[in-house]
Amino acid sequence: MSTIGQTKRTTTAQIEAMKGTRPLVSLTAYTTPIARLLDPHCDLLLVGDSLGMVLYGMESTVGVTLEMMIAHGQGVMRGAKKACVIVDLPFGSYQESKEQAFRNAARILKETGCNGVKLEGGEEMAETVAFLTQRGVPVFGHVGLMPQLINTTGGYRSLGRSDKEADKIRRDAKAIAEAGAFALVVEGTVEPVAREITQSIAIPTIGIGASAACDGQILVCDDMLGLFNDFKPRFVKHFAELAPMVSKAAETYAQEVKARTFPGAEHVFVVKK
Repeated sequence: MSTIGQTKRTTTAQIEAMKGTRPLVSLTAYTTPIARLLDPHCDLLLVGDSLGMVLYGMESTVGVTLEMMIAHGQGVMRGAKKACVIVDLPFGSYQESKEQAFRNAARILKETGCNGVKLEGGEEMAETVAFLTQRGVPVFGHVGLMPQLINTTGGYRSLGRSDKEADKIRRDAKAIAEAGAFALVVEGTVEPVAREITQSIAIPTIGIGASAACDGQILVCDDMLGLFNDFKPRFVKHFAELAPMVSKAAETYAQEVKARTFPGAEHVFVVKK
């Protein structure tokens, strides 16, 4: 089959090589239509387990299953042609052992065709990251605030304010980078610590609630689009305000249906004589 004219997808190796060149642009994506819209503008699309909260109304990401991640990973891969696509390993799918992590990561790669997987954790997960990368699984790391550990960390808050917390995040970042991850999410980490980590490790850092000095940034696409107005974290900027637009469109639709002005003659099929 000819590949002439086809867009080449960005690889994890290319993402890693972009450190120090220009900021990397990343967003989450969970569906085919949104992936199509985001793809031309992003270096990396993350099928995040945040879909549990964003799409399914869960209180945390802990309830997300491997099957959910694979289904949405498949959807995003149908819509993304250019961006590097990474799929989250959900809670419970990799912490038991490095062998369990490999089995589930391999399943994600095989069933979605994505470029790699993301997992949360620092020093305690370094052996697993090395095990995966040595066996052909590209790994996107994640340190700082780790949503999958929310039941043990006491809630969503910025980390690194104490010397103890800051030192732990530094050690975690160093361990995951040295284990072979191609890039690293730094989440919910105070600015000076995130900046220091970015300068001290050889792989790109992707910040969310971290520092403008990170090698790239990521946001949940629904937050970026202003689809949630009930709560807005400090690190989120609404680049659009779609929530009121969606609500207004639904209101107008309901009014026209009730008034029988929709569908109009141009919206129905007639028998031609």
